[in-house]
Amino acid sequence: MFDKLRMKIEKNTIVSLRYKLTDAQNNVIEEPDSPMVYLHGGYEGTFPKIESLLDGQDIGYEATIQLEPNEAFGEYDPELLKIEPRARFPEPLEVGMQFEGVPDAEPQSEESSSASDDADDEPLIYTVTDVADNQVVLDGNHPLAGMALRFWVQVEDVRAATEEEIENRHPEGGENFTFGMPNDDGDDDEEDFLEKALGLQNQAPRTLH
Repeated sequence: MFDKLRMKIEKNTIVSLRYKLTDAQNNVIEEPDSPMVYLHGGYEGTFPKIESLLDGQDIGYEATIQLEPNEAFGEYDPELLKIEPRARFPEPLEVGMQFEGVPDAEPQSEESSSASDDADDEPLIYTVTDVADNQVVLDGNHPLAGMALRFWVQVEDVRAATEEEIENRHPEGGENFTFGMPNDDGDDDEEDFLEKALGLQNQAPRTLH
């Protein structure tokens, strides 16, 4: 127990972190009841600036840090806003629904397809932001893109990662997604877009929820 309390956050430790996420005006965006758990040390379990803040700290440490858009979910990209025919989507269709990819109106040329593949190895999740009689507005940006964010964090627990966790690059149970960070473990819990930012290929759309 004494050794556990003395353990500091370093590469290949599993960190349990309580947090509160607000915007730059301190409006609460997310304050979960349970801590998020991630593998520390450059495994994309959380944002690099937060990892740097926590590195070398131990249980009980708390701080507030602000991340600019380029340090969090990126700047808002208007090119990721798309208008598609409603007939291409399943009914009922509602604002807030998410789809894995959107159908291309025209086949991509080999050159543009290759450039797209090189630019982004992962596809996008699009969120429905408006629905009209014949058209659907889709946004491929993360909901928090373009926002400066403030995080209050408190370290609840620190332990050494197992060999299996290091090999898999996430904690046991696959809880290596936080604050909307990508999750590569393929589990089926795709309900919370904020915790699983996103994303996917330009194929026929598949409803996420």
